[in-house]
Amino acid sequence: MVRIYEGRCHCGAVRFRFRSEEIAGGLRCNCSICIRRGAVMSPAYVPPSDIELLEGKDALEVYRFGDLTMNHYFCRTCGIHPFGEIIRKPGEPRGGFLRFNLGCIDGIDPLALEIELVDGRAF
Repeated sequence: MVRIYEGRCHCGAVRFRFRSEEIAGGLRCNCSICIRRGAVMSPAYVPPSDIELLEGKDALEVYRFGDLTMNHYFCRTCGIHPFGEIIRKPGEPRGGFLRFNLGCIDGIDPLALEIELVDGRAF
């Protein structure tokens, strides 16, 4: 079932809305940035056509590293990482698709969900 989700960073400077299948689980990755950030992320990437940034375009900063396949966005005021954008994936162009930090989504308790572990170090 498709639902509309809304979320925000901690201080509220960044607010967003997206359409997605119902979120019943999350992902944790062990790559070098995710293991330090500790976020539980949405299980699927959301296409740009299903995403609306309600507030905070100017409050967002981006961090890139390594092979530059992801834009890791964070709020410059509170430092929270609300989402990450895949830039490219080997053999699969997918620019603009986002995966959301479930701790930023209204009404979702990421610690109450079944969490899949992803071996990001192997990528």
